Amino acid sequence: MTITNRIRLGMIGGGQGAFIGGVHRYAARLDDRYELVAGVFSARPEVNRASAEELRVDPTRCYDDVLALIAGESGREDGVQAVAIVTPNHLHFEAARACLEAGLHVICEKPMTLTADEAETLADLAQQKQVQFLLTHPYVGYPLVQHARKMVKRGDLGQLRMVNVEYVQEWLAETPGPDNKQADWRLDPARAGAAGCLGDIGTHAYQLSAFISCLTLDSVSADLSAMVKGRQLDDNVHALLRYTSGAKGMLWASQCAPGFENGLRIRVVGDRASLEWAQENPNELWFAPLNAPRQRITRRDDWLDDDIGRSVRIPGGHPEGYIEAFANLYQALADALDGGSVSWLPDASTGVDGLHFISAVLRSSQADGAWAAVPPAVGKERRSGRRSDD
Repeated sequence: MTITNRIRLGMIGGGQGAFIGGVHRYAARLDDRYELVAGVFSARPEVNRASAEELRVDPTRCYDDVLALIAGESGREDGVQAVAIVTPNHLHFEAARACLEAGLHVICEKPMTLTADEAETLADLAQQKQVQFLLTHPYVGYPLVQHARKMVKRGDLGQLRMVNVEYVQEWLAETPGPDNKQADWRLDPARAGAAGCLGDIGTHAYQLSAFISCLTLDSVSADLSAMVKGRQLDDNVHALLRYTSGAKGMLWASQCAPGFENGLRIRVVGDRASLEWAQENPNELWFAPLNAPRQRITRRDDWLDDDIGRSVRIPGGHPEGYIEAFANLYQALADALDGGSVSWLPDASTGVDGLHFISAVLRSSQADGAWAAVPPAVGKERRSGRRSDD
C-alpha cells in the first residue's frame, strides 16, 4: 500500500496529568502516519495552553472548546482530518457528534457514550457522513488476539461451548487520595455514567470475548458490587453469559482485587480444542487440542497470515506490548483512510453493542440477577463486533 501524507490529527482532552492522552499520542506516532496539529487539551485554560506548548502545537491551534476547534480548523487548507476524543465518558457524545457533523473522522475512548441511545445516534451519524469511527479497544490490536479469532473462524476449536473472560485490577482496592484524577472521575456517576468498573474495564472484557469468539450474546445474569465502603459505582462485576448458539460464558471484572495489576485473560473452549491468552503475557497464545499436548504459539510475522503479520513490527522473541497493540488501531485506521480495506477495527457499531451490554448487565443486577436480554445484531455494518458470521 502506498502511504500518502500524514493524517492531521486533533485531540480533545489528554492534557497534562492525563494517562490515556499520552498513550494515543505514542500510538499515533509509532508508524509516522499522523501529525498532531491542534487540540483542546483541557477545560482549564492554563493547563490547555501549557499542554499545547509541551506538545509543540501551534498556540493559534490550541482552542478553548470543541466548536472553536471545528470552526478554526475548517477554514484551513491544512485543517485537522481526524479527532481523538480522550475525555471522561460524559463528554464523549457531544464532542463526537460535533466532529461527525463536521465530516471529521473520530477516534474515541470507550465506553463510546453514557447511553445506548446516544451510541445509536453516533453510529447513524457516522454512517450518514461516511466517515470512519474508531473506538479504541486496544486489546484486539495484539497480533495473537487477531490470530485467535482467525483460528475460531476457520473451525480449529470446533463448535464453541464456553467463553471465560476476566479483567481484574487492584488499583481501586482502597479509597483513592484526593489528588488521584484518574480515579476521581471514574468513581463519579455524573462523569462516568451508571457503570463504574463495568464501563471502564468490563466493556474491554466483553469486547475481547466477542471479537475472538465471533458469538452473538443473547442474555446476561449479573451481580454488580461496590465493595469499597461509600463507593457510588460498582467496582466488581460477575456475569453469566448465554449466547444464541447455545454456548455459555462467564465474565468477571474487578478493580478492587489486591494482587492483580492488569489481569485480562480469556479462555475459549470448543468441542475439539481450547484457546487461552493473557494480556500480561501477550506474545504467546496457548492452543490445547482434545487428547493432545498443549501448543504454545508465539508472535512471529514469518508465519502469521499477511493481514495479521502487518501488526508485527519486530522479530519473534522481541516482546511487543500495549503501545504496539494500540498503535495497530491507528495504523489500521490510517490504512482505511488511505483507501485500504480493514474489517477488524472496533467501530461505532462496537460501541453500540458495548452500551447494550452495559444496559443489560445493569438491568439484570438491579433485578437480583434475573436474565436480561441483549438486543440482537441488526447487520454487519452496525454490529460487526458480535456477529457470528462476519
